Amino acid sequence: MTDTTLPWWRGAAIYQIYPRSFADSNGDGIGDLKGITAHLPYVASLGVDAIWLSPFFKSPMRDFGYDVSDYCDVDPIFGTLEDFDALAARAHELGLRIIVDQVWAHTSEEHHWFVESRSSRDNPKADWYVWADPKPDGSPPNNWQSVFGGPAWTWDARRGQYYMHQFLAQQPQLHLHHPQVQESVFDIIRFWLDRGVDGFRIDAINHSMHDPELRDNPPAPEDGKVRTRPFDFQIKKYSQSHPDIPLFLEKVRQVFDEYRDRFTVAEVGGADSDIEMKAFTQGDGRLNTAYGFDFLYAPKLTAEFLKTALVKWPCETHTGWPSWAFENHDAPRAVSRWAKGVDPDAYCRMKILLLACLRGNIFLYYGEELGLPQVDIAFEDLRDPEAIANWPLTLSRDGARTPMPWRADAPYLGFSEAKPWLPVGETHRALAVDVQEADADSLLHWTRRVLALRNGSPALRVGAIDFLEAPEELLAFEREHEGERMLCVFNLGDEPVTWTPAGHWQPLLSTGGVEGWHFPAASGLVARV
Repeated sequence: MTDTTLPWWRGAAIYQIYPRSFADSNGDGIGDLKGITAHLPYVASLGVDAIWLSPFFKSPMRDFGYDVSDYCDVDPIFGTLEDFDALAARAHELGLRIIVDQVWAHTSEEHHWFVESRSSRDNPKADWYVWADPKPDGSPPNNWQSVFGGPAWTWDARRGQYYMHQFLAQQPQLHLHHPQVQESVFDIIRFWLDRGVDGFRIDAINHSMHDPELRDNPPAPEDGKVRTRPFDFQIKKYSQSHPDIPLFLEKVRQVFDEYRDRFTVAEVGGADSDIEMKAFTQGDGRLNTAYGFDFLYAPKLTAEFLKTALVKWPCETHTGWPSWAFENHDAPRAVSRWAKGVDPDAYCRMKILLLACLRGNIFLYYGEELGLPQVDIAFEDLRDPEAIANWPLTLSRDGARTPMPWRADAPYLGFSEAKPWLPVGETHRALAVDVQEADADSLLHWTRRVLALRNGSPALRVGAIDFLEAPEELLAFEREHEGERMLCVFNLGDEPVTWTPAGHWQPLLSTGGVEGWHFPAASGLVARV
């Protein structure tokens, strides 16, 4: 049973929906808000606490919504503000909270703020973005590189200056140090909270402030890894992760505290992201939680790797509350990365059980409950600007953004009546929702059982974590809260392992053929004392 004395978000399971790919209600091949609303009973049936909606705001879609041209309106391809209100109302009827996804590091070049800013050097919004004069030879102001490839500066003849962009040239960097820009962000927050939004997922927050002195980034030391982008050749000492970001987040928190029961989670990428995550969530005056990319790009999941990530978040009140994701819209599907040499279905069952046992909030990406693998997208069908720019070395994010398979025998797997914006995955046909709903032993039904176990156990949802000594292939830990103790054991190796823990444990749920204390590869068990 959930501890009602704690905030609703603590230990929550949050389901990420990529609106373009979830369900198309009007037959244009692109998912929309009405399509999401129609399928909310399905989402609620999983046992999740909230949904996180990837951007649906007005945008020219150069980066599929992360280039916002109006933070306070819905893009017509997704519907209207009234459609959003209807979605939120239905979600709340079903007991689901709504989390929206915003990026304050940059806007679209079509945002009216930037249109005004670039018009002259002396207009009211002239310094709302990061502008700089060229070097004497006409080259960019410094050596900063963009995530998507090439310099982080684009020349603008109207002002005779360069403007900064951490990602696409069509995503100019906001000058978030500027007090008026900050106040405008606070107004945006209030706009959505006033509409009943329960929380914000803040994209690329460590990219949101730069070094005003524009100092060059130092080169990154050689680490033996293949570098696919100029961005990878630098330590981003000055172009991101500015020490003023936590101070800005304190102001953000003050706005959220004007409302009751609201939630904030930050996305934090890059090396040593846990240090920034802790800084962004420290105490009670900043964000509620943050998640990094610990597992999103990991080619293999091992017990040592998992433990190394988890022990960075000890059960101390000053450390902060973590969040974890195995999949999202920026990373290849986990089953395609990790389930090599083992049965994919068995691996997915173990993976879902493992995720549900972690201390912190957990994120499930749409289709993860079905075990969807990565789809191989041909170059001519790519939409991902990063993959197109760095082909073939950067794996396309499109392969994890393909349409949700609702019905196995329907055109385009029931996602739309028209050709979808990305190809459907043929390997997804046998994993469609209708197929798995009809099979009581499916991964979909297993996911519901696993989340029900987590929701019914205070120890799993909010309890402390204590790692046990076990063979290196096994990850074994206890979760404890107010007298309830749970044992969680997972074999992440390639060979079976026999291991008997101390004490008397009553198995509650297991997968992968666990018998007694014998754990085949890709197996897991949860037991109660």
